[in-house]
Amino acid sequence: MLTQVAKGVLVHQSELLLNNTAVVQGKAGVLVVDAGITGDEMTCLANDLRELGQPVVAGFATHPDWDHVLWHAELGKVPRYGTARCADFMRDVRSNADWKARAGEGLPPEIADEVPLDLFGLIIGLPAETAQIPWDGPQVRIIEHPAHAPGHAALLIEERGVLVAGDMLSDVFIPMLDDFNSTNDPVEDYLVGLRLLEGVADDVDVVIPGHGSVGIADQVRARIDQDRAYVEALRDGIGPNDPRIQSPKPGWEWVSDIHAGQAESLAQTSERDGTPR
Repeated sequence: MLTQVAKGVLVHQSELLLNNTAVVQGKAGVLVVDAGITGDEMTCLANDLRELGQPVVAGFATHPDWDHVLWHAELGKVPRYGTARCADFMRDVRSNADWKARAGEGLPPEIADEVPLDLFGLIIGLPAETAQIPWDGPQVRIIEHPAHAPGHAALLIEERGVLVAGDMLSDVFIPMLDDFNSTNDPVEDYLVGLRLLEGVADDVDVVIPGHGSVGIADQVRARIDQDRAYVEALRDGIGPNDPRIQSPKPGWEWVSDIHAGQAESLAQTSERDGTPR
């Protein structure tokens, strides 16, 4: 089911992980951002767009996590963009002979048989200097940053006042640091990402996170502040006062496990490097 969140911008939400697919209407069709996670959901999205008379003309993956680089044949053979680093990461993944088996092992067991992997990660990397998605529609600014995952990008649809945040600014997920971080300072990288998003916050009326509820108006800065407070508390070895750690959603207890794992990892790094917490 598609829900309009701003003029010419709609959202389709997946059931299991509350993934948000953003759909931006252009002159000849739509841009689909982070297409979804099960075959049935992506087929439903394709059918809804056909009923609206809106063919898919382009796609974009905000980052290379498995649930953001999926696609379905029903959505069409169109260019699927991402940052150069995102595309390089996925190219490396698919270069392994057993990539599909590895990807399948990382899927939630509840939907493992429902996730189509044939078109997984087939991303066209945009050159680093590319400021906007190349398509015939509203200008969509690419804001690449080092937080959360290699080649992560938020998208700012300036004339609509919409920020597609990727896996940041969620009301259900705590900030998740980059497991593949090459600078050994994933906390500072996350804070850099937040500062870049904060730099455009005055132009944003609606934020679409990768997971959870769409935020409006003052919720944009409130979510930036909440994410920053969590990351800084994690860095300083302080127990974050963040309601997302203990999710009220049944079956989402694993969110607290993610927090515990991040806190332990940072503590071990600090102890090994001899740096104060």
